[in-house]
This record gives sequence, C-alpha cells and structure tokens, in this order.
Amino acid sequence: MAVKWTKKDLLGLEGLSADEIGLILETADSFKEISQRPIKKVPTLRGQTVVLFFFEPSTRTRTSFELAAKRMSADIVNIQTNASSLTKGETLKDTAKNIEAMKVNIIIMRHSASGAPQLLAESVSPSIINAGDGSHEHPTQGLLDMFTIKEHKKKIAGLNVSIIGDIAHSRVARSNIWGLTKLGAKVTVCGPATLMPPEIEKLGVKVTYDIKEAIEGADVINMLRIQLERQGQSLFPSIREYAMKFGLDAEKMKYAKKDVLIMHPGPINRGVEITPEVADGPYSVILEQVTNGIAVRMAVLYLVSGVKERIE
Repeated sequence: MAVKWTKKDLLGLEGLSADEIGLILETADSFKEISQRPIKKVPTLRGQTVVLFFFEPSTRTRTSFELAAKRMSADIVNIQTNASSLTKGETLKDTAKNIEAMKVNIIIMRHSASGAPQLLAESVSPSIINAGDGSHEHPTQGLLDMFTIKEHKKKIAGLNVSIIGDIAHSRVARSNIWGLTKLGAKVTVCGPATLMPPEIEKLGVKVTYDIKEAIEGADVINMLRIQLERQGQSLFPSIREYAMKFGLDAEKMKYAKKDVLIMHPGPINRGVEITPEVADGPYSVILEQVTNGIAVRMAVLYLVSGVKERIE
C-alpha cells in the first residue's frame, strides 16, 4: 500500500481516509503473528514511554493497550485519575502538560467527555490515542471490528453490516459507521426509536426499528451493549421488554444468513442484548475480536510513534 501514515494522533475514524484505515489494518496483520509466538515480544518501541490515562473504568481496552505496548517493549505508566492532581482541582490540560514535561511519547486516553482527546492533542506534543471519548468515537474498537470482519470475509466492500442496540450512546457504533462506510460496506442501524440519534441517516446508514429486517441479509451483526450509565434516564420500558424486542436469541437467528458473523464489543449483558447460546455459538467471533484488538493496537502504537524500525 503506497499511503504513508503522517498523523501525530489517532482521535477517530471520521478524519481518516479509506487508505489510512487500510494501512492500519494491513499493519495489524503483520503484528498479529507476534502474539502467537512463544516469546511475544519485539523491540519496536524500546525506549518509548506510553501513558495510560483512563478516566473511565475499562478492562478490555486498557489491558489490550497495555499488552500491545509491552509486546513492543515500550515503558508503560498507568495514571489512576482518582488519585491524580485532577482530584485536587488541576485542569486536564495542566495535568497533561506536566505529563508532557516528563518526556513521554504516547498518551492513550479514555474520557467521559466527547472531544477530550482532541483537546489534549491540540495542547501537548506527545501522540494522543483516543481509547473512547463520551458518545463520540472509539476508533481502535472500530478498527478491530473491521480487522475481524476482513479476516473472515476477505473483504469489507459490498458487505451488509447491521449494528443493533443503543446507537445513540455508542461511540463504538460511530467508529464502525465511519470506518465501514469509508471501506464500502452497507451499514444498517437498528434499535428502539428512543436510542436512535436524530438524523443519523446523514452518516450514510439505513435505519430500521425492526430487528428481523436488520438480521435478514446481513453478513455481519454487531450487537451493542445498552449504555445505562450514559442514559441518565430510562429510555425503554424495561430490560425484559428490550431483550424481547431487540435482543439476539436463537429464535431471531432463524432469519440470519448461514455464514453470518456475530460480534459484540463487550462487556456482554447476557440475556439482554444477546443470549448465551448465540454469544457462545458457532457464528460468534466475540473472543476473536478481543484477540485481534491487541494486533490492531500494536499497529496504531507503531504508526503514531513514527518509529521506522522494522518489525522483527
């Protein structure tokens, strides 16, 4: 691929070209093999310092980024925001400036406020990687989803991908929509009307409120978690009713294609958005998404670092 990575940061997929997304996926492919070695380590980021700056709870994303950095021999610093100077009244920008003064190379940030990583990227010289900001974007999740799809389907262009669930509060949905449509997929979003953002059709997606319609003809079904912590109010009558209407179960799977892929960004609310027999069934690639997340994040760290060292 002729395209070169020229960006300091990875803040979202909205601002990337199809070629840049393709470059990340191609780079991730070369890194995946490292995680299958007996000694899962390369010297690519030796001497680089990576800071994990998470303002929200995270298990998968934080662990995945930490493993990715360690497998590339980077030095890692975890900042516990509940024990940092931010609790003493220091601004986010001032805290970041102090981190910058310690000569770190990359800051991986998760924050509840949409746009927080952008603010940091404009304020400090280290590369900023967005690990999820508010309801805006979660670019590495979108990338690992596309990587997993491409592994199974050998392409993304022309595929029908349905994203089902809490679209309004989902940064995963937005990153997937931006990435998939740029690479030529046809995206359908489905969920309760109260969990559907206004004018989302402008992002180039089809909208349906009928899960059967979303399932029929889909090559990939990506089920989203209900973001109860972001809603602030009840936007549907009950969890039970939501599961009946929009949860993916064996009965609804009868409408699916025989080679459909079932995805979920995790954590799964079993029995709500997806039943155990579907989550653990033959169509599910949920654990593969977790595995692929490390390779994708290694690729992102490598590209934003600007390191020219060959992958060994």
